[in-house]
Amino acid sequence: MDMTHFDMLGGHSVAIIGDLMMDCYLNGDVRRISPEAPVPVLKASSSRAVPGGAANVVANLAALGSRVRVVGLVGDDDARAQLIAGMSGFGEVDCSHLVVSATRRTTQKLRIVCDQQQIVRVDHEDDGPLSLEDEDGCIAAALAAIAQAEVVVISDYGKGVCSDRLLRAVLDRAEELGKPVLVDPKRRDLTAYRGATIITPNRMELTVATGLPCETDEEATAAAEAAQAICGAAILLTRSEKGMSFFPVGDKPLHLATVAQEVFDVSGAGDTVVAVIAAAVAAKIPVTAAIRLANHGAGVVVSKLGTATVTREELVASLMAESGTTHDEDGRLLELQDAVTLRAAWQREKLTVGFANGCFDLLHPGHVSLIRQASDACDRLIVALNTDASVRRLKGPMRPIQDERARAAVIGSLRGVAAVILFDEDTPLEVIRQLEPDVLVKGEDYAEEAVVGGSIVKARGGHVLLARLSAGHSTSRLVARSAEPSLEKDAGEMPQASDRQ
Repeated sequence: MDMTHFDMLGGHSVAIIGDLMMDCYLNGDVRRISPEAPVPVLKASSSRAVPGGAANVVANLAALGSRVRVVGLVGDDDARAQLIAGMSGFGEVDCSHLVVSATRRTTQKLRIVCDQQQIVRVDHEDDGPLSLEDEDGCIAAALAAIAQAEVVVISDYGKGVCSDRLLRAVLDRAEELGKPVLVDPKRRDLTAYRGATIITPNRMELTVATGLPCETDEEATAAAEAAQAICGAAILLTRSEKGMSFFPVGDKPLHLATVAQEVFDVSGAGDTVVAVIAAAVAAKIPVTAAIRLANHGAGVVVSKLGTATVTREELVASLMAESGTTHDEDGRLLELQDAVTLRAAWQREKLTVGFANGCFDLLHPGHVSLIRQASDACDRLIVALNTDASVRRLKGPMRPIQDERARAAVIGSLRGVAAVILFDEDTPLEVIRQLEPDVLVKGEDYAEEAVVGGSIVKARGGHVLLARLSAGHSTSRLVARSAEPSLEKDAGEMPQASDRQ
């Protein structure tokens, strides 16, 4: 995966139109059966509420850095405020296009959970046809949002917002304006989505819509072709543990295996897929790269319990893991932002991160000793090297002896070095601010209070390690010795004491 594609995500405007809801979770333990009826008694321990349905697509897009305009129906109730706050907490979300109904509630789904398993779900919703007033309001809001968006997403959960009239109005207007439309479908009849660019059914939804099985690649291809004959759109099929398949109109399919290491819950994975695809389409990322990004996004969220989003950091970490850049002792040269992303991933794994810096020109035993002490003091060590320009400012115009790429390759090859980065400033202060290491390593010739960035690390609960120095080793001394005239000796002449090392 080309990481430049990921860097293109974010900053683009996407309109989300669909059925908004709150996904609520009540967690606890069951230790007995009720004496009142043969039902389990849950002793509640915690609860949480997160955006669900179309609102989860909003949350995922906002978390990826998109500017989101959301269109949907909410009630005049407390759940509306909770939903708006939940969506807005993920990023830049414009909720001015929400339609407040006088007759319907904000949809809420309460899941009772014990030992990571749902016991029962309680739905608070009105899922019948919308009143004419509410339908007209949603259509007007949708058309206004489309005019300001680069990509349109229809998230149809079958709760009433995506009526025949609304779908036709949205798809026709998007076509007039040349805006691509992605649809997450719930209808049995895909005819209603004709005019969409991509639809994203799961296996069951495609089977219901076409009457065809979708288990093997060959079966999925046949079902997708049948769906395309109905709606005319490209099909992105999510296949749970089998990954996903993309069927462009008139071209060869693309099958991708899942990247998930563990699958805890597939709830909301489809929302993440359509969100990543929408962000990628808005950024004009090639469709095959967009599908791969979405596959990684799905792999992240299915490893979480309940409705969830994928963050930019998690998506980068997954991409880098695929390309092999997260090997514990890989030691390869990274851009600072990629190192920050890895540092965040290591933090989630509760790994301590160490940091050491220097010019490291002409590697000698003193350098090796410092790196060894640093790596022993943490789980993952990042080494920051001064760039060539920085070294020249610090050491003079004749330095460095080796350029920054060569120095990075040498230092990265040492055991215990997880990553190497370059910094152009005279001190690594800004790098330390961004990386937030747990352990900051310098030589014992420094006073702890004089170590650059030490106060930042200690303020976060980390510490400064003053490594023991190996006497008699320095790059400057090696450079000076190499400049001395060589002393030619006769063959067989015994060296003097001053020649011995």
